[in-house]
Amino acid sequence: MRRTARFVVVALTIAASALIVSACGSGDDVGAKDGPTITIGSANFSENALIAEIYAQALEANGFPVERKFNIGNREIYAPALESGELDLVPEYIGTVLASHLGGTPTSDSDATLAALRAAWEPMGVEVLDYAPAQDKNGFAVTGATAESLGLSKVSDLAAYNGTLVLGGPPECPKRDLCLPGLETVYGLSFAEFKPLDVGGPITVAALEGDEIQVGVLFTSDGTILAKGFVLLEDDKGLQPAENVAPAVRKEIVDAYGPDFTETLNGVSRRLTTEDLVSLNKRVGIDGEDPEVVARDWLAETD
Repeated sequence: MRRTARFVVVALTIAASALIVSACGSGDDVGAKDGPTITIGSANFSENALIAEIYAQALEANGFPVERKFNIGNREIYAPALESGELDLVPEYIGTVLASHLGGTPTSDSDATLAALRAAWEPMGVEVLDYAPAQDKNGFAVTGATAESLGLSKVSDLAAYNGTLVLGGPPECPKRDLCLPGLETVYGLSFAEFKPLDVGGPITVAALEGDEIQVGVLFTSDGTILAKGFVLLEDDKGLQPAENVAPAVRKEIVDAYGPDFTETLNGVSRRLTTEDLVSLNKRVGIDGEDPEVVARDWLAETD
C-alpha cells in the first residue's frame, strides 16, 4: 500500500531525482512576513503532494515565504529530513507515522492518537498541529447497488450475510490484524471466500464492479469511491486506527512565526473532510486536473 503500517509494507523508493521543486510564492494577498522560508515536503503519492500544495497556498496567501519540495519519497526519507531541518513541514497521517516511524500504538481515537504522536515526536523538534477531519485509511467498500439491495451502511451490517459474501483485497489481508482477522474478531464476520487482489487498486475496483467480490478493501479517500458510486462502509466498531491528516512542522518554524502561522494551518485543517479528499483525489487522479488549480479551487470554495 502507499504507506507503511498498512496491510503491506511499502518498498523503499529512494529516488532523490524525483524531487519536484518549485519557487516560493509571493504572498500577494497580504504583506510578506519576515522570517525563515518554510520548506514544505511531501511523500511521493499524489494525495500527499496535493495536501502539501493546499497548505503551501494557504501560507503564501497569508504572506509566509514558502519553498516546495514535493514527491520526495516515502517516510523513511522525508521524516528524517523533517527532523534534521532539511524540511520544515510535511502533511502526515497520525496513526501511520506514530506506528511506523515512532514505534507507538495508534487507536481509533483521534485525540488519543494525536496526543501520543505529539509526545513521541516533540523531543525530536517536530510539532504536530491540529488534525483535519479528513482521514485516509483502510476501508471496506461495496457498490451502490449492493448497499441498496442489502441495506448496508456500516461494517457491522455485513454480519447479517455471514458466509454468503466474497471479500477481496491485498494478498496479505488474511494475515493482517486490520483486515480479515480483525473483521472476524472485532465484527464477528465470516465470508464465503477471500480473493487476493491488489492493494486498493484497479483490480479490486474491477472485481467490485463485476460482482466477483461484494466487499473490497480500498483507501477511504480514494477518488474511485466517488467516480464509481461505491459506498464506503462506516467502521462503526473502530477496527482501523485513526489516520487524520495533520501538518508536522519543525518547532523552529512554529517559534519563529507564532500563532498566525499555526492558525493559518489549523484553519485549513479544520475545513478538510474525508469527503473533500475523495473529491480532490478524483479531480487529480481520475479527471487529470492540475493539482495547483484543484488546491486553489478548494481553498476559495471553503474560505
